[in-house]
Formats: sequence, structure tokens, C-alpha cells
Amino acid sequence: MKKNYWLIILSLSVSLFIYLFYRTEKTAVNQLLIYMVSRDTFIEWRRAVASALPLNKHIIYSLPGGLWVFCITLTSKFLFIKCGNHNIRLLFLPLVFSIGLELLQLLHITNGRFDFWDIGFYVACWAAAVYLIKHNGTKQNILKPFTASGFVCILSYLIVYLAHVSK
Repeated sequence: MKKNYWLIILSLSVSLFIYLFYRTEKTAVNQLLIYMVSRDTFIEWRRAVASALPLNKHIIYSLPGGLWVFCITLTSKFLFIKCGNHNIRLLFLPLVFSIGLELLQLLHITNGRFDFWDIGFYVACWAAAVYLIKHNGTKQNILKPFTASGFVCILSYLIVYLAHVSK
């Protein structure tokens, strides 16, 4: 699993980089950085990075979500929640969650714009995490006992807030 943690850290770092230097200033993570360094410094950094490394719009707007799905799928691959006599696997939850958020955008229930490219990246990254990354983990309940794996999984869902755009 340690190898997977490095993949998770790398993927989330790429997403963070894209959010900081290419996405709107109104995201929570960018507001936090502006608070720490000043708006002028933030804008200067963004201009320098964007001019040195121009990115395609699909990379800017769809890849970070796909990488998040990749990471959360790796963290939840062998976890389940016990509900009565049934164990509900969390393997499909990242896909349901991300596509569900996209549908909420389509219905204008939440901020953002519906995009089929996003869904394509979600599915591709989910499939990569499920089928390409091998890990011989044992199935475990996410809450009982509460372990580092369960904590990382729950924390990964909370990371979605950092992409929240304030109005």
C-alpha cells in the first residue's frame, strides 16, 4: 500500500498545482493561499507559471477531478461499510459521488458546469485505479476498527471542499 500512497500524493499534488495556478481565484484552496501570501503575490505566481507551462483546457478543468477519483478509489478499494447483515463495498462510491456531483451541476443544484469530459476522466481514472494498480489488500470495515486507511479515505472525500468555488 505504501507504493499507492506515493501515487496518491503525486496525483493530489498535480491536482493542487492545477487548481492553484490555472483555476479561479474563488476556490477555497486559492482563497487560503491568497490569505497566506497576498493577492498580488498570488497573481504574480499564477502569471509566471501559466506563461511558462500553458495547459490544455481539458487538463485544467477535467484532469484534477479524474485524479481525485483515482486517489479516492485507491483508498477505498478494499473498504466496506457494514449495514445490518450486509457489507457495502466502497469501490464504486468514488464513481457514484463524482458523477452525482456532475449531475447536480447539470440540474443547477450546485456550483459548476456540467461537462461530459469530466465524466470521461472520472471513469478512465476510476478504471485505472481498479484494474491497473495492483494491491493485495484485505477487506476491512472503514469504521470498525478505525484505521489509517479509513482515515485517509474519509479525508480524501473532505478534500473535495478545497475545490469549492465561493460566489
